[in-house]
Amino acid sequence: MSNKDLVLEIPYGTRDFLPREAAEKRAIEGKIAETFKRWGYDEVATPTIEFLDTLTMGNGSNLESKMFKLFDKENRTMALRYEMTTPIARVVASRLVDDLLPYKLSYISSVFRYEKTQTGRQCEFHQAGVELIGSSKATADAEVIALAVSIMQEAGLKDFQICLGQVEFINGLMQQCCILPKQQEQIKQAIESRDLVALNAIVDNTELPEAAKAMVKQLPLLHGDRKVLYKAYNMAMNEQSRRALDNLTEIYELLEAYGVAQYITFDLGVIRDFSYYSGMVFEAYTPGLGYPLCGGGRYDHMLTDFGRALPATGFAVGIERILLSLERQGLAKPAIAKNVYVAYVPGKQQEAIKLVQDLRNQGKTCELAMSACLELEADAYRQEKGYKELVFIK
Repeated sequence: MSNKDLVLEIPYGTRDFLPREAAEKRAIEGKIAETFKRWGYDEVATPTIEFLDTLTMGNGSNLESKMFKLFDKENRTMALRYEMTTPIARVVASRLVDDLLPYKLSYISSVFRYEKTQTGRQCEFHQAGVELIGSSKATADAEVIALAVSIMQEAGLKDFQICLGQVEFINGLMQQCCILPKQQEQIKQAIESRDLVALNAIVDNTELPEAAKAMVKQLPLLHGDRKVLYKAYNMAMNEQSRRALDNLTEIYELLEAYGVAQYITFDLGVIRDFSYYSGMVFEAYTPGLGYPLCGGGRYDHMLTDFGRALPATGFAVGIERILLSLERQGLAKPAIAKNVYVAYVPGKQQEAIKLVQDLRNQGKTCELAMSACLELEADAYRQEKGYKELVFIK
């Protein structure tokens, strides 16, 4: 590869946003930022680079293989942020100690994960999300789920579903069945990846009674309406799992009050791919996208690792995934306002400049011709660039 070719390349897993794509992305982000503000969430921004020990706090070292790592001049290991929950937990523990609880924080940021890229999945991608920190109530969980629904509605999506689960339900059943810790981890990985073949093989390799094996194999299949909870109650013989199901019932009743229950389905096989989740978890799916559009849950122990024990819940939604979903479903993307193109004949440049400034001061999106031209040429340019109106000064 020549030096010229190398200069024109971009790193694996990254992409360029061309003008229209960038405008659509910014419009979606603007809608999301306004929604966060209406719901009472204050925006925070954290560094793109953090110390590796910070980013692996509460997640263990299993994430390191997917992180972009680098070293500073003192040879300390740093990494590009893998997600936003951990950096915000650091901010809360170190910078917001005197603020009033609960914290309601939002962000719109880029994050980085080294993985196989495909449509809608890149090594660098953009997320918007919230963290509600300082409340252990089901009210907090219901709020972040209802806010996630509102975000998707504001973006223009109409057909989507929230799959709601509870980590403690599965943990309780594992304890109930006396499954060894190593086997528990293998089972959870198989459930998280929806690999039923692997799950069945792992369960068959245990010393569990046949009835217990059949119950564990049923976990990824426990999805549907509230009847699923009744079925799960019959499976759960310990207090931990039953409390988890009670929690889901309470959250659902609050979501009915929000008027968003029609978007909710129960999926007790939802675990999520971070080890810090400790209660309610959810993922949002929409037709035409084979992976979650949005996801989140409760993580009550992460702040303890940073020296400040606080319960927390939140979610993140993928910006690129919203845009891809709108495209695949044939839905309109946010309108890009391009109001007026101003052109002029020779000798009228200063008049055109004054007019364009007046229009911009009125809040209109305007472009000024760089030189005098014919009116037909100006109108052709206007149409090509997508401006609604031509003002031609003669």
